[in-house]
Amino acid sequence: MTFRPVAHPVVPGETPLLALSIDGAPVNARAGDTLLSVLLRARGHVRQAEFGTPVLRAGFCLMGACQDCWVSLADGERVRACTTLARAGMQIITETGHGPA
Repeated sequence: MTFRPVAHPVVPGETPLLALSIDGAPVNARAGDTLLSVLLRARGHVRQAEFGTPVLRAGFCLMGACQDCWVSLADGERVRACTTLARAGMQIITETGHGPA
């Protein structure tokens, strides 16, 4: 049996690039990416743990139940990175970074 990759079932074919930012730094995502995948690909973590020694966090349950991947958007909305799809123009603000001035 040979493995043959198939097109993404939600966004078949070539997916468009989306421009967004993480703590003011420009990044690109593909349509259909979650914010968690964008954050992990761009910098390898979502945020720092808030207790004790700074420990980098990368999400835990990956299905929106554990509350480990909350981030803010520039408009003040708080979202779970693992269940929120990237949109063009999003400005993601993490607890480890600084939002727009």
